Amino acid sequence: MDRWTVSRSQTLLEALQGHFASSSTNTLRKMLATSRVHVNGEVQHRAKHELHPKDVVMVSSKAESVSQTSATSTSSVDPRLIVLHEDEALLVVAKPHHVLSVATDRLETDTLHSWCVDLVQEGNNNGWAYIVHRLDRETSGVMVLAKSKEAKTHLQEQFAAREVHRMYVALVEGSPAPEQGTVRTWLMEDKHLNVKAVNRRHPQGKEAVSHYRTLSSDGTTSLVEVMIETGRRHQIRMAMQHLATPIVGDRRHGADTDPHSRVMLHAHALEFLHPATDDPVRFEAPLPASFTS
Repeated sequence: MDRWTVSRSQTLLEALQGHFASSSTNTLRKMLATSRVHVNGEVQHRAKHELHPKDVVMVSSKAESVSQTSATSTSSVDPRLIVLHEDEALLVVAKPHHVLSVATDRLETDTLHSWCVDLVQEGNNNGWAYIVHRLDRETSGVMVLAKSKEAKTHLQEQFAAREVHRMYVALVEGSPAPEQGTVRTWLMEDKHLNVKAVNRRHPQGKEAVSHYRTLSSDGTTSLVEVMIETGRRHQIRMAMQHLATPIVGDRRHGADTDPHSRVMLHAHALEFLHPATDDPVRFEAPLPASFTS
């Protein structure tokens, strides 16, 4: 394991070239491709990922990489899949950022849903993982999938009735004013999947309700907790733009900065009634290190 702290702004590849001066560019790119390189505790594959002073780079040894690979070599399940909970009715997972929840009309094969189907079918060839809700491609965090049509229906009824508690954490530019409150807007999604705010009387407008509170702030950025009542596409991103504190990395909605090469929005927790027992359950996906580094 090799670990060091970055002292100046540069790309990840430049940092690797400086630290491993005798290694070829191809060797360094293989380190990235084989998930050996971590930045601030998260695996990073992009050679052009921008580093900043005080970022921590860690490179695992070949032996550690081989050990990790051999541990999963007998499984067809994607190694990026993190299972938070599984039982006969549910599969709860932590979605990485930059991964689609489910395939679009382009029929992508590398999605969180495809990983979950592979996992379920390892134990039962006829098993299936049913999509209950989705997260944006850029958003990380907790997602629940159902392992039966009955469980799917039960869960989706809870989502529709606004009975599911969904808690997100966002890193935003600036400081929300006031420090806590509710953003209530009406959003419309066009045929190109673009979302825009409209008048509440607009025939295609759908209400979006987001409750937020500031957890910490240094004036430049703030860590904000957001609980949503509704589940509109880009709802939180639009709400933070409405407050003039766009989410870091969300250039589509007004952000000026993108130090982590991602939209800094994370689905932290889900609370609902278990479809098999009706008992209240809560699942959490820990915050990525980049949110608190």
